[in-house]
Amino acid sequence: MFKKVLIAEDHEVRNLGVVNALTELQIQHFDFVNYCDDALQKIKTTAATVESYDLLITDLSFDKDHILQKINSGQQLIEEVKKIQPNLKVIAFSIEKKPKIIDDLFKIHKINGFVSKGRNDGKDLRSTIKKVFSGETVIPQEILNSIRNTSFEFTEYDVTLIELLAKGWKQGDIEKHFKENKITPDSKSAIEKRLNDLRYELGAKNNIELVVMCKDIGII
Repeated sequence: MFKKVLIAEDHEVRNLGVVNALTELQIQHFDFVNYCDDALQKIKTTAATVESYDLLITDLSFDKDHILQKINSGQQLIEEVKKIQPNLKVIAFSIEKKPKIIDDLFKIHKINGFVSKGRNDGKDLRSTIKKVFSGETVIPQEILNSIRNTSFEFTEYDVTLIELLAKGWKQGDIEKHFKENKITPDSKSAIEKRLNDLRYELGAKNNIELVVMCKDIGII
């Protein structure tokens, strides 16, 4: 089992559930930090020593307060930590539900497990820690199903198009913007065709529903 664990979480009440999970797994050496900057500093200090951590459990969102921080999200923390200790196992422990964001945690940030905060998160956290220690990559089934259902690959063009729609831009305005910024294809017919394709892929009835769905899955 893991010997030393670092937990980055800014809510003390939630920390109690993590403590219980670690205690039941007989993990005796763990540290808590409330800020991402502090977590990164601890990793830097111990990475090349016998006191190094072998598991990071981190939230994704951290409330801002009067203390100025350079790193303000779990994603940023994971990215920086991997530069220092590439083989460190990482579990994200979060209320995040958007499939695209969670999918990116595995594809881009190379995390080893994700646990949704909720009613049974203590049990899920214990199970995930054990599986990650055994070398498994752990994605909750409901999240995996959502990712599979939204497996359509959005291009940078698609994201820009949907973001402009979300701001209330008309297709004529989008066409003008694309032409001015050399974003292709930039004709009104091409823009409408792409929107038709996107609505079909997501099963959206209209552009408003398309924008809502893209927000729900974390595309914009």
